[in-house]
Amino acid sequence: MKRTHYQPNYAIPPGETLNETLEAIGMTQTELAHLADCPQKIINKIVTGNTLITADTALQLERVLCIPASFWNNLVKNYQKAKDRQKKRTLVFR
Repeated sequence: MKRTHYQPNYAIPPGETLNETLEAIGMTQTELAHLADCPQKIINKIVTGNTLITADTALQLERVLCIPASFWNNLVKNYQKAKDRQKKRTLVFR
C-alpha cells in the first residue's frame, strides 16, 4: 500500500504560535521583551510575521517561557519548508 504524506498548502508563521502562547499565559509583548532582554520592536515583528525567530531569540524565549529553543527553531524550519513548497507549486502551475 502506497503511503502519502499530507502537505498543507499554507504556512503558519512562527509568530502566530508565539502570540498564542503569550495570550495563553497572559503576557504582553512588552513584558516578554523586557524579560527576554530583547527589543520590543523585534518581538512585535515576530508576532506580526515580519521577521522570523533567530537562534538567539529562540534561546531567549526558552529562558523566559520555558519552551525549548528547539521548538521555536523547528517552527521556523517547518515554516520555511512550507513556504518553499508553496513557491514550487506556484511555479509548476503557471
